[in-house]
Amino acid sequence: MSKTVYDAFSEAAQQWPAHAFLRVTPETAHAYGIEAGEFSYRQTQARIQALKSAYVSAGYGHGHRVGLLLENRPAFIFHWFALNALGVSVVPINAELRAAELQYLIGHSEMVMAVALPERHASLLAAAQGGQLSVMGPDDAPPQAPTAPPLAGASIDGGTECALLYTSGTTGRPKGCMLPNDYFLHAGRWYRDIGGLATLHSGQERMLTPLPLVHMNAMAYSVMAMVMTGGCLINIDRFHPRSWWETVRETNATVVHYLGVMPAILMKAAPSAQDTAHQVRFGFGAGIDRALHQPFEQRFGFPLLEAWAMTETGAGAVVIANREPRFAGSSCFGKEGADVQVRLVNDAGQDVSTDEDGELLVRHGGGDSRFGFFAGYLKDDAATCEAWRYGWFHTGDIVRRNAQGYLHFVDRKKNVIRRSGENIAAVEVESVLLQHPAIKTVAVTAVPDTVRGDEVLACIVAHEMPVQDQAERLARDIVSWCLGQLAYYKVPGYVAFIDALPLTATNKIQRGELKALAATLPDTAMCVNTCDMKKRQEVAS
Repeated sequence: MSKTVYDAFSEAAQQWPAHAFLRVTPETAHAYGIEAGEFSYRQTQARIQALKSAYVSAGYGHGHRVGLLLENRPAFIFHWFALNALGVSVVPINAELRAAELQYLIGHSEMVMAVALPERHASLLAAAQGGQLSVMGPDDAPPQAPTAPPLAGASIDGGTECALLYTSGTTGRPKGCMLPNDYFLHAGRWYRDIGGLATLHSGQERMLTPLPLVHMNAMAYSVMAMVMTGGCLINIDRFHPRSWWETVRETNATVVHYLGVMPAILMKAAPSAQDTAHQVRFGFGAGIDRALHQPFEQRFGFPLLEAWAMTETGAGAVVIANREPRFAGSSCFGKEGADVQVRLVNDAGQDVSTDEDGELLVRHGGGDSRFGFFAGYLKDDAATCEAWRYGWFHTGDIVRRNAQGYLHFVDRKKNVIRRSGENIAAVEVESVLLQHPAIKTVAVTAVPDTVRGDEVLACIVAHEMPVQDQAERLARDIVSWCLGQLAYYKVPGYVAFIDALPLTATNKIQRGELKALAATLPDTAMCVNTCDMKKRQEVAS
């Protein structure tokens, strides 16, 4: 059995040499300035071997870390696998990161070199602040390693660090998750073997994903699932709503990966006779708006399989709704398998009852409760121990289990708004607001209320920003519409129109920044108080 990612790919290349492994679409090729087309497993192996030899000659080896700022180009995978063969850990770098973020990432990871787009070399070197960092382009010869490999002579195996992925840092400094080879190998085998509605057919699949390779979904699940099954990965530069279905058809995609916002955008397009003209058997993702789940499947003709995992858990405790009943439209992500253990607990650490919200705690079943998980947070043993307190990994997600034993996502624990004794999930309110035609994007948070504890405030980026005298009319129109979609207490008591949301480099909402911003908005010109509209609705007798 393979001990490294490189080994797994080498075995696949031997079994399926002529099969396509990577596909570059014309649209992605144009965006990146590279050639469109396909790389077979044999061609990819040749690229990897050439890079491996070049890295050996330049002195790179076990224990080094090398950054990869290559977006979703095939070069990311070529360099990753070649470095992995030598025991070098890769540090994926989001292209959106800027000076302060790069400075932290480079210094914290202690990377010795970065493979990056030429236009980013200067910013990387500036962020290194004179430290021992070399940079190279994806087609350059590697510069000489500045130090000898720290672990030279030690065996390279499943426990060897394969990648260092940084969390988004929505509430503080990003944490570096140390991910061993076993993390990636287990993710690929899990996907290969789960079956049900997510069955993968060896040598036949073509998986289309717009998700970035700097995230675990694309890097661990998509890449490794194709490696383990001899399939073809179609990793496009980003999600293009207007050309999405054309890309699906032209690439003969059989599986697509999605984020919750994608189905919402696709559903806004006018229905077409071509909606079911594709070969997709299922979508794999998370976070679809509950109200759109069934309508999307009915319109486009394939199931969206909601799943749950984190960078820290990998496939060590992944859960997916890949078999019926899936309870589509209820944020259900399935029921844990035999190799995953789950607890839902309240703030006192006590197990909650059926249909009661609780924090999700997970661990791997069997003898090793941490198998398939991250190895820990780099340079932060205290945070690692805190996350694993009492022998369970504390996810920070609020989840509910129904009477049949299936799990339903509610929200992140820190995003729950407590109003007059009612728990309100910010993500639920956001998903409803996103359906309003005037709203481009939105984030919901709590602001203090002297009577109710918290009140709901919605920060809205509109398609057309209203002028001050129009803001109240639009805000009240939005809240009036919400009252027909949500319980009255969940609708915004304040609607603030802003130019942009505070986002991380990976486009996740910075909840800490949002909360600080929200506290300054009530009683300002573009923040409308709609609390008077929040009244219990009369039920007709």
